Amino acid sequence: MKEQIEKLQKVEKNLSDSNGNFELFALFLREDSPDKWDLLISADWARANKKDSIQVTIEEVRKELSNQELLMISRIIVLDKNDAVLKSIHQAVQVEHGLAEISDSNFFGLSIKHAYLITSQREVHNEANAADAKTRAAD
Repeated sequence: MKEQIEKLQKVEKNLSDSNGNFELFALFLREDSPDKWDLLISADWARANKKDSIQVTIEEVRKELSNQELLMISRIIVLDKNDAVLKSIHQAVQVEHGLAEISDSNFFGLSIKHAYLITSQREVHNEANAADAKTRAAD
């Protein structure tokens, strides 16, 4: 699994560089889903057009993973900014372009057998930039 995670880290970095930062890029193995992983993503650009962002993500994943490795991913889910699961994940883990591993956890009712979080970060960058802009405008 280590090799697949490293490939997905590359996917996350490539997509982040070309489209903008992720708030979440993670692979989740649900309790009720034997050996089929969900790829959860959340980003402003992904929410703007979920269908297109899923397609862009699929294309990038296909560049890195073999056909056999692709079979381990059951679906790609774009989480909304105010999703309770997203907020719960952010409270538990903060990581950017790295790796955090979680086992046997529950995120706001979502039972997770195993998870690899490559990026999990609140959108502090944009909030800080907005606050800086307001301060400069007031000066």
